[in-house]
Amino acid sequence: MNSGWSKTHTPIHNRNLTFKSPVTFEIASCGFVVSSESRTLETRLVPLTDPNLVVLITNSNVRHTLTGSEYPTRRRQCEEAAKVLGKASLREASMSSLEASKALMSEEVYRRARHVIGEIERTVKAEEALQSKDYKRFGQLMVESHNSLRDDYEVSCAELDELVAAALEVPGVYGSRMTGGGFGGCTVTLLESSATENVVRHLKERYSRTATFYCTKASDGSKVHPLP
Repeated sequence: MNSGWSKTHTPIHNRNLTFKSPVTFEIASCGFVVSSESRTLETRLVPLTDPNLVVLITNSNVRHTLTGSEYPTRRRQCEEAAKVLGKASLREASMSSLEASKALMSEEVYRRARHVIGEIERTVKAEEALQSKDYKRFGQLMVESHNSLRDDYEVSCAELDELVAAALEVPGVYGSRMTGGGFGGCTVTLLESSATENVVRHLKERYSRTATFYCTKASDGSKVHPLP
């Protein structure tokens, strides 16, 4: 979970950017995700070892057609909000300080900042949920994240919204959200492994286009194998 261009497997190299989250998750090998705090470059391994969990990546097969012009705009808006709040980065801001300064910025800039600050808070809560194996709570945070990306950050699209809504209709799904740059691309869904077949079938039936599916689990990553 990540503010701005959110991914479940997000890069961990973003430092003090105001439009990308300084608190991110990255899928790691051996059943862990990496929680990263870019202010200190601190990383923590959070277990994702439940064999009954599947992470379903669904490619909407809609190309990212608006990303070139929209990314710089989002960055400028977040930088503007941080300046109004007297912060170097929105990572340093709180929701209460944003609300207190709402009248000093446009409605659009306010909503962009509300997404970023809220997403940072959700990421912290998501780590706590994974630590306690509260997958239902984690899934709720995924949905909140998608809704914020759709309504406040406005980087979703009809096809991504369609896939998320359809996934949430199937029993065994904990949560679903868009991932990546937005305006197309993929969704990521956390679900019980026993529900995988039903979820894929339902998405194929409900989606207005043709999607591509990738079922994944945390596992060992790349390694060197010596030749005999």
